[in-house]
Amino acid sequence: MTPILDKAFIEQQRRKLIRLREALLLATQAAQKEEAGIRSQALGEAHEAEDDAQKLALLETDGNAVERSLERLARIERALRKIDDGSYGISDASGKPIPRDRLEAMPDAIHTLAEVKALESSAGQSQK
Repeated sequence: MTPILDKAFIEQQRRKLIRLREALLLATQAAQKEEAGIRSQALGEAHEAEDDAQKLALLETDGNAVERSLERLARIERALRKIDDGSYGISDASGKPIPRDRLEAMPDAIHTLAEVKALESSAGQSQK
């Protein structure tokens, strides 16, 4: 069953996805520059172990944010390809329709909410 998504909605979603992609790219590039600056600063100056620990913690936090941004960028690219191939709004995992309200809230959704929860649950179980 294909969700009924009109052309105007799909074009609106394409514009949202492109804006999201641009914002994430800028944020990711800024975080990567900041990380490079912290690393070069740490190499070029005398410092205390506590300063290093704080900088490492900051780098880890920034690295996690960059990783999440890169994952979201991949979903955005996938959603844009789905628009191009006519499968936008259909789950990659099951082929079931993704509800319109989910797409409005998260234009890069490529799975239903139930599928995302199941994936997160199984990932949590495998980490234990």
